[in-house]
Amino acid sequence: MLNATGSTSPSPWIAEQTRQLLAQRGHAWLLHGPSGLGQYSLAMELARAWLCEQPGSQGACGTCGSCHAIYVRTHADLCVLMPETTMLELGWPLGEKAQADIDDKKRKPSKEIRVDAMRDAVEFSQRTSARGRGKVILVFPAEQMNAITANALLKTLEEPPGDVKFVLASESAHQLLPTIRSRCLGHTMRWPDVPSSLDWLQSQGVDAAQASLLLQATGGRPNDALAFARSGQNPESWASLPKAMARGDVGFVKDWTAAQTIDALQKICHDLMARQAGAAPRFFHASDLGMSASVAALSDWSKALSRARQTMEHPFNAGLMQEALVAQAQSALNSRH
Repeated sequence: MLNATGSTSPSPWIAEQTRQLLAQRGHAWLLHGPSGLGQYSLAMELARAWLCEQPGSQGACGTCGSCHAIYVRTHADLCVLMPETTMLELGWPLGEKAQADIDDKKRKPSKEIRVDAMRDAVEFSQRTSARGRGKVILVFPAEQMNAITANALLKTLEEPPGDVKFVLASESAHQLLPTIRSRCLGHTMRWPDVPSSLDWLQSQGVDAAQASLLLQATGGRPNDALAFARSGQNPESWASLPKAMARGDVGFVKDWTAAQTIDALQKICHDLMARQAGAAPRFFHASDLGMSASVAALSDWSKALSRARQTMEHPFNAGLMQEALVAQAQSALNSRH
């Protein structure tokens, strides 16, 4: 549903968490939990409410000039700190110099939160509020701060100017410096129930027949399910993935990114290991997992996939990397006890 500013209303579970957090005091929040639970959405709802000209207990009004300024990405009192790749993906404008460097092909968009951007944010925190409702610094995903960037933020978190609030949103909060975590009020993201998730996915335009499949494929994480639906991948093929990997079918994943491939293979490995331990699979139906790999092979495969995830952003030959990942999968899936 669109409000008067043209922005979409939050999901019911994000709206409930927004109400709960707004009822509490604090100048810095750390929203944390696995991916796909809406950390960014909740962070934005808090920022909107803090800066809104007519806020209520439910959050921002959605109709004032401040709400509109956030919707069109021009609010003078909101500083968004993200990797440049994430900013471009979410429609946030880059600084003039950064955009010029990228346009002139002097460098590629950064996948980390750059220390220069953090220094600009610290300077922003010391200015007078432009609209008189204070200022907000939003950091997402917070784990993409390197040690230098995080230390640049730490001083401001320790001694914040009186009218600035911080909201850090993370899918891997354990990677943050302990000193950053200790200076924020922590909030663990809530898992929505399946009926609510399915209703929300359908409200976002996902076909009812595919919503359940997508939700299972993403482990019950509705935002990840929506991203899957919009990724161009065929959700109907998800059930066929384990057997395709057991056959060594590289063509099955030829159009996937390295991150998508590794994520999918880790889910196959997880479900097979869960089945070996007598637990129900999480990402696939039991009937999709026709193979019976050895525990030792699955353990080795899991470790190899974790190593691959750590290096997947390196400039490898994409085709050769896909072949190597599928060959690993085929070997593990055809191992015997």
